[in-house]
Parts: sequence; C-alpha cells; structure tokens
Amino acid sequence: MERAGLPNFKRIIADSDLDGLCAAAVLKTVNPNAEVIFAHAALIRLGAMDSQIDETTAIVDLPFHENCGWYLDHHQTNRPTKTQEEKFSAKGGVCHWEATPSAARLAYDLVSPYLDLSHLDEIMPIVDDIDSGGISKEDFLADGKILQLSRSLSLKHPEHLQNVLDLLSSGVRLKELLQDKNISKHVDKAKSDRILAQRIVEENTTIVDRLAICRMEEKGVRSNGYLVTAWAGENADACCIIHGYADGTIDNPERPALSASFYANSFIENGQDRYDLSRLATSLDPTGGGHANACGCRVSKAGIESDLQHWLSLWTKREALLKTEYIE
Repeated sequence: MERAGLPNFKRIIADSDLDGLCAAAVLKTVNPNAEVIFAHAALIRLGAMDSQIDETTAIVDLPFHENCGWYLDHHQTNRPTKTQEEKFSAKGGVCHWEATPSAARLAYDLVSPYLDLSHLDEIMPIVDDIDSGGISKEDFLADGKILQLSRSLSLKHPEHLQNVLDLLSSGVRLKELLQDKNISKHVDKAKSDRILAQRIVEENTTIVDRLAICRMEEKGVRSNGYLVTAWAGENADACCIIHGYADGTIDNPERPALSASFYANSFIENGQDRYDLSRLATSLDPTGGGHANACGCRVSKAGIESDLQHWLSLWTKREALLKTEYIE
C-alpha cells in the first residue's frame, strides 16, 4: 500500500505551469520511474484523460478525479466535496487538499519528512509567491530568471517540460538548472517574448469599471495577470485576459481554444482577497475554476462579446455578488 510512508503510484498527471511541474518533481522523487503527463485542467473535467487515470495515478494541481489513487491540490474550485472525499477514501484513495500557497508546497510538506528535498529549498518560496500572487511589483518588473523560467513552461514544449522535471526530480539545484544550455534557450526566449507581450497588452487593454480587459485572442501570445495588472496600476482591481483562437481546440497546445483568465490585482492594497473571481470563471463554464484570485474558463459558444457582457454585468454588482464575504 505504501512506499516510504506515502501512497504508491506509477503515473503522475500535473498542470504544466511552474507549480504543477515542481509538484510533479517532488512526487517523482518518491518514484523516479513514474510516468509524468502534463495536462490542462479542462481536459480532466471534460473526461478527456479518463483512460489514463486509475488507482495507480497521482493527480496534482488539477481538478479532482474519483478514479485516481492519490489526489493533491490547493485550488478552491477543485476541492472535492465531503461526500466525494469519503467515497474516494472508502475505496482506498488518498486525498490531500490544503489551502497552501502552491500545490508544490503541499507535495513538499508531505514528502520532505521521508526524503531529502533540500535541492528544492531555493525555488519553493518563489513558486509559492508566483502561484499565490505574492510577487512584488518590483520583483515582477525586474523579471528574474525564475519568472522567465515559469513563463517558458508550456504544453507547446513537452520536451522542455520533461527536461526541467527530470533535472529537478533528480536533485539538481536551481543554479545548475538555469545553466543547462537546453533550458537557458527556452528561458531566453521567454525573456524576449515578454517584450512582445508587453506591447500587445498596452495596445489591446481597456479598463471598464476598474476591470482591465486584455484582448490577446488570435495573436499567438499569452500573458499572466501580473503583466496586465502592472500596466493597469491603481486603476484596476482585477483583469480579464482573452486568449486562444476561434478555430482552436482545447487539446491543441499550438492553437488552443478561446479562453478567459481572471486575476486580482495583487499590486494594490488588499487587491488579492477582495473579490472571488472564480464566480466569474464558473458562471458560463462548468469546467472553469481555480483560485478566488486567479482562475479561468473557456469562452462559450455565444462568443467573446456576449461572454464579456455577461462578466461585466456580474462585475458591476461585485460588491454584492463577488465580495469574498458574500455567501451564496
């Protein structure tokens, strides 16, 4: 049943961002032979990964799936209900859901009593800050190597994901990782890509009632909320970023489907916890979700303009419908 005091698993399915990758690296130290598959949250919710999930599968930083053997996560909208967790545990599943700053931190805390993870000590606080909105505006604008590394990770580059994963799980420290020629190539590109993304943000973002709306669809460029909220400054409480292509599909990393991401402005006072943006993300898409302050969803069949009108109608009532104190 257990190895080193932890559940057995042969496969790890994780998100493809820095948090998911570091969480997978922690788990892979427990079982170096485990297969690691990086996936998108919506693929789990839509059932597209069902054939790859069984009792030997560990899922981390992604939505709950009742057929896995070990579930680890920290996202608000991914938390299994009490009934789901009881049913899951009754058939031998192990569930670890905690409101940690990152899924990697949860995995680290669970595994570190059994195995030496000191090579990850330097990167862990930064993973926490990136995933929980704890990056300062000064550090974000400085754009250090770890921020560049985080932006270089994508399902579009599976070989890069696996390379970073293999090095981190094998005990390589951060300095050595960043000196790897194959990795530095992707990191350098992420640095130059941010210059293009910055220009697109500046040219395609409007602020409506303190919501910064950034239209990046059809442009082949992605951005997280930090770039948009840094541009918006004190003028926005949150942002909505539209990504993808009208003819894209959710399982095509090269040409993804249209999607929206919502982020709180972590650079303003009390910006992180003011509104539950996940209510926007789940209002039109049952497969949407994430954190209260950072989440996403697919654009509906009605289209971008219709969806934006719907989200803005909710946003105008945010003091009643989206404040974190509000109970549905």
